[in-house]
Amino acid sequence: MNRVANLTEFTVNGARVAVAADPLRRLSDVLREEVGLTGTKVGCDAGDCGACTVRLDGAAVCACLTPLAQAAGRRVETVEGLAQGTLSALQQSFLRHGAAQCGICTPGMLMAAAALLDAVPQPTQAEVETALAGVLCRCTGYGAIVQAVVAVGQGASAPLPGAGRAVGARVERLDGVPKVTGADRFGADDWPEGALVARSVRSPHPAAGFRLGDVAGWATARGVQVFTAADIGGVNRFGVIPAFADQPALAVDQVRFRGEAVALVAGEAAVMAALDVGDFPVTWAPLDPVTDPAAAIGARAVLAGRPDNVLIRGRVARGDPDAALAAAQVVAEAEVETTFVEHAYIEPEAGVAWMEGDTLAIRACTQAPGMDRDEVAKVLGLPLDRVRIIPSATGGGFGSKLDLSLQPLIGLVALKTGRPCRMVYTRTESLQSTTKRHPARMVARIGADASGRITGMVFQGTFDTGAYASWGPTVANRVPVHASGPYLTPAYRAETVAVHTNNPVSGAFRGFGVPQAAVIQEALYDDLALALGIDRLAFRQRNALTEGAPSVCGQVMRGVGIGACLDALAPRWAAASAEAAEWNAQGGAIRRGIGLASCWYGCGNTALPNPSTIRIGITATGRLVLHQGATDIGQGSNTVIAQIVADGLGVALEAVTLVGPDTALTPDAGKTSASRQTVVTGKAALKAAQALRAAILARTNKGPEARIELDAGCITVTDGSGAAGIALATLPQDARGYALSAEATYDPPTRPLDENGQGAPYAVYGYGAQLAEVLVDMALGTVKVTRITAAHDLGRVINPMLAEGQIAGGIAQGLGMALMEDYVPGRTENLHDYLIPVVGDMPDVVPILIEVPDPEGPLGAKGLGEHVLIPTAPAILNAIRDASGARITRLPALPHRVLAAIKEAGR
Repeated sequence: MNRVANLTEFTVNGARVAVAADPLRRLSDVLREEVGLTGTKVGCDAGDCGACTVRLDGAAVCACLTPLAQAAGRRVETVEGLAQGTLSALQQSFLRHGAAQCGICTPGMLMAAAALLDAVPQPTQAEVETALAGVLCRCTGYGAIVQAVVAVGQGASAPLPGAGRAVGARVERLDGVPKVTGADRFGADDWPEGALVARSVRSPHPAAGFRLGDVAGWATARGVQVFTAADIGGVNRFGVIPAFADQPALAVDQVRFRGEAVALVAGEAAVMAALDVGDFPVTWAPLDPVTDPAAAIGARAVLAGRPDNVLIRGRVARGDPDAALAAAQVVAEAEVETTFVEHAYIEPEAGVAWMEGDTLAIRACTQAPGMDRDEVAKVLGLPLDRVRIIPSATGGGFGSKLDLSLQPLIGLVALKTGRPCRMVYTRTESLQSTTKRHPARMVARIGADASGRITGMVFQGTFDTGAYASWGPTVANRVPVHASGPYLTPAYRAETVAVHTNNPVSGAFRGFGVPQAAVIQEALYDDLALALGIDRLAFRQRNALTEGAPSVCGQVMRGVGIGACLDALAPRWAAASAEAAEWNAQGGAIRRGIGLASCWYGCGNTALPNPSTIRIGITATGRLVLHQGATDIGQGSNTVIAQIVADGLGVALEAVTLVGPDTALTPDAGKTSASRQTVVTGKAALKAAQALRAAILARTNKGPEARIELDAGCITVTDGSGAAGIALATLPQDARGYALSAEATYDPPTRPLDENGQGAPYAVYGYGAQLAEVLVDMALGTVKVTRITAAHDLGRVINPMLAEGQIAGGIAQGLGMALMEDYVPGRTENLHDYLIPVVGDMPDVVPILIEVPDPEGPLGAKGLGEHVLIPTAPAILNAIRDASGARITRLPALPHRVLAAIKEAGR
């Protein structure tokens, strides 16, 4: 029923506004759509995430739960009102502490914090945590946010570093100001006037045939347009790995998972706001779904092209592990099962498409603009040069936004109608239709000799890749390379299989299957240490890879930092062991435990081409421009790559102007995944900067130690012999308008793997180790993680503040994987039932940054983003066992599972 649009007057950031709208319309919607204040973000429309927090007469409220009528005659404050000419002390503190990563939750955090600070100008940490409890963050791990609120008004921002001093400096995010002012433009924040709005019709069934009815009549009666698979002009099949592309943008006559799209409805915004697609004319013929990955092989084929439901198998084998296990002094074995884990980024998928002449332009949240361009062009039947991808600010990705979502859908509407089209997924739609972490069922055996040296390991894992391939091949091939952990394993066999089911599509999620494998491997290392009577840390130190040692792939390892990471944990390990023993000696229901786990992770694609290209130019006016196509989804590539360029060229960081990413303006820097941007794009950026510096020095006949300064229209180069200048206006401009420029491409040197997985799958590896401390309630089965000490080898720390932020954020996601996160289709399709850590769940996180330079990495640097999550869950699970005896074999470690495991352990 349509309600009368009344005129509602209220004050927003000190200005009176009058809005003609339904009085029951969400305040968040009114602020964004009618008042034009898109700093108020929307992540759930259910009051679960808090991203839409504003102040109503000073109190923090969720704008998505507040009807417009409640704002009548009252004072509304949004994030746009915090800065009055200059940034507020709170906003400055957020930047200074690295409290904003992707930035989608930042406005809500700021508004909740501002309400607290008005009431309590100098709050305690506990008071801050209480005030922020209703706002979710998936990136930061909350610690930097809490510190920023507690420390408001304390300290000042450091100036940007001068020439040669950018790398290693705690530089605030160069793109940080828009994040704290609400000016960052996410996928849902920009749309041309008069844009059509699109919504999908999705399957309620995990497996079904379907038939469309009188679609034309239904559309005409409602004044909308409907698009189906028949309207797709290209190849209705996409995928992140071309050889395995198998997912239709719109299903043809069968759906293979709950939430798969079968049709697209587009219309005017007002019509779509009132439209119910529940009566869309489609008839379903449900099929018996294949849901058990253990029984998938040989079951009804999910995809006709893969009749046995096997997507791919992976294998790495070295030596004779069976003989090694037979001869071992001790052998440990286990079975472990993990579940679907949702990425739960706070920004649902959103974007807009429009025509620029005969070129289709799409602005949407993504991690891979080049891949998006290629796949959209293929699906819609366009040449590559007629598709332009402009990544919006991306409110978290963690791997899922590597896959296409709405890009071909909004592109289809814009292409067919000639009008702009916008689309925003609901939270339920996002959870139903996007990829998850692969559930795994793993069996492993590891043996050691009497001296505590590993002799052999056998691993087998079945990974549920769901209805379509997505990143299943990558997971199945990466896991066997990494399942040994960063330890010398002379005899080894790891085999994986990725199988199709009618479960959600599994894709990339921070670690590509390695976090799952680490759970079982690190549990068995504890078993072996305990059986041999060796300290658990000492056992890992004894078996850690060393410089020049071979990996399980036979690769000679260089820049190996795992030993240094384990050594860095030793002081806290000794102290925590003593503290736990003293605590537990007192008796009581709460037991204290400590656990360890390590990680290693190859940066970039597994034994495949993995190039990035960077362009740098200097204009006739002396402006230095960095064309950087690496999408920054919160990890900090916009800042890190600029720091590398500044030092590579030898100029102050403030001289660097960033352009991109945008497929029309920036060369392809590859996807933001697999911890590759600092290593791969960073190396390309360093090469480009060094090439440009060499060209400048050659023009001025100056030596390698010369100083370069950029001035208006001039470059001045100075060394011991004096100064020389380049008048830029006298130089001919190239095709892109630059007086001087350089472009460089870097593709890490790898070697293909043979049938036994022997070769050199990665050029650079990162390492880490974490120590978890927990309290376990023996009566309730609840677990509280109190502290995690995390030592990570970055090779060369480009930006310590951003690195620490990545560590804390990865630990938060690892904690969720260990203790609470479990995606169940039809049951946990919102952020109320699907639990992720809140601020009160987080332990103290103590980061330790280790630098063991890699000879191949840029300035010795290694990746970090994936690595930090890998050891967290196994360290926590090992700590639970240390405290309670409970061996958790199915994740997450929910209280009933912990209690059952305590009982099984006889404790």
